[in-house]
Amino acid sequence: MTQKAYITTPIYYPSGAPHVGSAYTSTAADVWARFKRSDGFDTKFLTGTDEHGLKLQRKAEEAGLTPQDYVDDMSTQFRALTDIMNLSNDDFIRTTEPRHHKAAQAIWQKLAQNGYIYKDTYSGWYCVSDEAYYDESELTEQDGKKIAPSGHPVEWMEEESYFFKLSAFEDKLLALYEEQPDFIQPNSRRNEVISFVKSGLADISISRTTFDWGIPVPNDDKHVMYVWIDALTNYLTADGYPNELNYWPAVHLVGKDILRFHAIYWPAMLMGADIDTPRKVFAHGWWTSEGKKMSKSFGNVVDPKEITEEFGIDAVRYFMLREVPFGNDGDFSRERMINRINTELANDLGNLFQRVLSMVQKNCDGKTPALGTLSNEDKALLELAQKALDATQQEIEALAFHKALDAIWEVIDAGNKYMDAVRPWELKKTNPAQMAHVLRVLMESFQIIAVLVTPFMPESGEKLLSQLGISGTCISDLSALPNLKEGTELPVPQGIFPRIDVEKAA
Repeated sequence: MTQKAYITTPIYYPSGAPHVGSAYTSTAADVWARFKRSDGFDTKFLTGTDEHGLKLQRKAEEAGLTPQDYVDDMSTQFRALTDIMNLSNDDFIRTTEPRHHKAAQAIWQKLAQNGYIYKDTYSGWYCVSDEAYYDESELTEQDGKKIAPSGHPVEWMEEESYFFKLSAFEDKLLALYEEQPDFIQPNSRRNEVISFVKSGLADISISRTTFDWGIPVPNDDKHVMYVWIDALTNYLTADGYPNELNYWPAVHLVGKDILRFHAIYWPAMLMGADIDTPRKVFAHGWWTSEGKKMSKSFGNVVDPKEITEEFGIDAVRYFMLREVPFGNDGDFSRERMINRINTELANDLGNLFQRVLSMVQKNCDGKTPALGTLSNEDKALLELAQKALDATQQEIEALAFHKALDAIWEVIDAGNKYMDAVRPWELKKTNPAQMAHVLRVLMESFQIIAVLVTPFMPESGEKLLSQLGISGTCISDLSALPNLKEGTELPVPQGIFPRIDVEKAA
């Protein structure tokens, strides 16, 4: 039976245009999904937009639009990320869709049936931008206004509300974190969440009466669902809820600012509705730009469309996941990106393929050469490539993308050193058969390199495989080397990673 895998991005809040942070999360999820598919898993990859709430209603009013017209336009901009970043998502969900209304109302009814929802009056400091209430101890004063930890202003609200009995799940959540140590990643975030839960959980408000842009509460049209119980249910909606679930439980990728909702509120709601909790919640860091927080006023916001048009989709995808460990904050520096493109892609990877395959084209009739007896040096290179395959599988599963790329680049570096050591251009004169053998050994390592880089750089990976005379090769095809077929006619090699002119780019 084929194993299944399910990964999600957060559903993005379309109060503004998508930025590099949205592209980052989506690209990470895409690499994971592509890798799992290549590894033989039946994989589902979900992204989408969260389209209800007071903030969006006010944004629509400011623009002179209905909320639906406003989110229709903004959602289209987020859907465009699929083409901008070459994503392979299987579904794009919008919380304004009828299928989601049905699912959100179904989980509400299940929670109510199980005794975890009650009605009361709520008052507190509410941040419209964050769609969250804050305790007064969490607020600061600025120009006579109270400010949330996010830096946005709060306002006092008091209204009748339905509540979810979050307090009933404190021990169950702590048991979940204990039984599944990798449920929250990275570990630094896990410790923050455990500390928060141990400090005591209060019941949370899950409905509103002060605005109407939301999903109506079942049997009480005066109330609409509060954005989090509505939004979080999307992960089930896309998998068929309230009917039978097909891929659940999922791996959730989220920004660190919404970890609390995904690692505390969401598993508690699922427990209350008798549904399995997620496999994992991974909170990644934020991007700055040239050392400063991205801001329109600084003029340093990185637009995914502009940056991919300038440097290429694959190069940007590579830089994002190579530059910093997934989970840490990172700086989107043009200088460092250009350096990685020129050094690692053009020189290390691209030039290695070009040198070897050009020799094959000129000296082996443009066909995959024969493989002779493997020397210890040959075996060392091929064994390293095989180890990289195993290491990459483990690191991708752990969402340690930079470590996966480290393992791949170790093989690339070893390939360059091997070629410089055996010097096939000299063997051409003294021992043509040995020259052909050496080139074939390198090509065998190339197949693993090309397959492993494809989830990160889909178009480039396919071109690399094509230059080896193969297509459609998956991780599951690489159980043992050698794998290539002697005599396969090869295309004339073409450069895949052009160098960036530093002065021109500046």
